[in-house]
Amino acid sequence: MNERIKPIVMPKWGLSMSEGKVTGWLKPAGSPVAPGDEIVEVETDKIAGVVEAHETGTLRRVIGEPDTVYPVKALIGVIADDEVPDAEIDAYVAEYATQAAAAAAEEEAPRYHFIDTPAGRLRYAQRGEGAENVILIHGFGGDLDNWLFNIDALAESATVYALDLPGHGQSDKKLADPSLKGLSAALLGFMDALDIPRAHLVGHSMGGAIAGRTALDAPDRVASVTLIGSAGLGDAINAGYTDGFVQATSRRDLKPVLEQLFHDPDTVTRQLVDDLLKYKRLDGVAEALTALSAALFAGGRQADQLADALAAAEVPALVIFGASDKVIPPAHAQALGTGATVEVIEDAGHMVQMEKAARVNELILAHIA
Repeated sequence: MNERIKPIVMPKWGLSMSEGKVTGWLKPAGSPVAPGDEIVEVETDKIAGVVEAHETGTLRRVIGEPDTVYPVKALIGVIADDEVPDAEIDAYVAEYATQAAAAAAEEEAPRYHFIDTPAGRLRYAQRGEGAENVILIHGFGGDLDNWLFNIDALAESATVYALDLPGHGQSDKKLADPSLKGLSAALLGFMDALDIPRAHLVGHSMGGAIAGRTALDAPDRVASVTLIGSAGLGDAINAGYTDGFVQATSRRDLKPVLEQLFHDPDTVTRQLVDDLLKYKRLDGVAEALTALSAALFAGGRQADQLADALAAAEVPALVIFGASDKVIPPAHAQALGTGATVEVIEDAGHMVQMEKAARVNELILAHIA
């Protein structure tokens, strides 16, 4: 393929994504672009997101039509310098479909795996073959798809695992010990089952508290922690969110609760709401979520405070918050003091790893390096 021409493709956000819909272009053809520029909005069956430029040049072709669905890796736009002739770009576009089809045919691999652990049968995804191990730990009521925009980017430099915690996703719903220590033990059991001696732990929300607890309980197993919108750094939490998530039984109840997770509430798709309702109706889920909420967030306060112990520990820590987090106060980002690298990202809420994925991935990769 012509190296002077760079493709914009329908992204693959997560292992289960097979197609996405172009909802609108944020730059017209002919616009100059630089790395990090937001180019086109895409909606999947899970969530809406933005495709960012990775190259410097000019947006020479806008191919993806708004309100049109395209398969993953389909060519939806082209970036090239102004001096590249139109004829070269035309030839590139014509050739791309054939090359992309051949590449897709080579990509047959299991989307997910399951493994038996002391905490039950857990689902996980594994990507990459790097020397460093990274484990992604989702939050309360989440699952491994909370890392849709992160797992592949991090897998370029590491071996990355994302798991469904007990009681969540497609893992066993029985939750023997809903305490933070119990969840940390479940994580260590997962690491033992996969023979992962040591890992960088990246935790979101409740998952951040699990990462921190594990670093304190088993420091020899933890190379570093990245705490994203993390619990465990202060006692305040939005009880309207946690209680609302546990209690919601209809789309009308759940949608406004989920909208609190994002800076832009329009990020919440109908499919995301429906998927979470299906999860909440599975046998054992209501009991697991109720037990977790009672153990960790009783009375609208966080039961576990890890900041002082983590600040005194030697584990390298990166703390990331969205400036408009409505679930856990962004001020908690400063709880570890000067012992941590801290970044509070504007125009992002509690799901900052989704809303500002490129920046979050950049920070994590620098931290584990």
